[in-house]
Amino acid sequence: MPLVAYIPISTTLFCVYFFYVIYNHWRQKPEATYLLWWTIGVVCYGIGTLVESIHTIYGWSPFIFKAWYIAGAFLGGVPLAQGTIYLLMKKSTANKLTVGLVIILIISAILVILSPLDVSKVSEKLNGNVLEWTFIRAITPFINIYALIFLVGGAFYSAWKYYKTQDFRGRFWGNLFIAIGGLLPGIGGTATKFGYTYVLYVTELLGILLIFWGYMVIKNDRSLSVHQNQVSTAA
Repeated sequence: MPLVAYIPISTTLFCVYFFYVIYNHWRQKPEATYLLWWTIGVVCYGIGTLVESIHTIYGWSPFIFKAWYIAGAFLGGVPLAQGTIYLLMKKSTANKLTVGLVIILIISAILVILSPLDVSKVSEKLNGNVLEWTFIRAITPFINIYALIFLVGGAFYSAWKYYKTQDFRGRFWGNLFIAIGGLLPGIGGTATKFGYTYVLYVTELLGILLIFWGYMVIKNDRSLSVHQNQVSTAA
């Protein structure tokens, strides 16, 4: 295995630290639903890279492949995006979106679990081509677009609102880092579809580092948020 194949181990370890920080933040403000979802998002992100790490160390197996596909293709950025939805939208609207999303994710995960695998397409790199039920791969773009719109789009939207006022420049940069960090794994995921799985490993690490950086900038910023849901929890 090339050295780049071991990058997910570093990403997983960093996710453990990120989880510790954001979980304690949420514990201090349990009413902040967006922090709960961001905490879940960091856990899911870490699970995805943990599976990649296990694959690097122990090799391919049907269980590892299906766990990777579910954790990476379906859960990679969606919980983080759901946190942004709870930040930007009314809770009733966010709850409805959550119900629909969870149903889709459960059905998608079941399809992956039940799908036969074409072991003749197995290589040292994890790749969705192994799924014999190829229609499953048509579901992932919709889930990824959902995450892109709300995680990346929501962060860019917030950055734009903060950019207007000099007093909010800290929050502007924080949201910009989160937007770029959320975009990078999507670029890596696209590369994976063309067989460049190791690109994903690099973008995952850079992505979570930028998301954490942006989160910490916002967390430590003392200016008042423009989002009412964030103001009400003083987070």
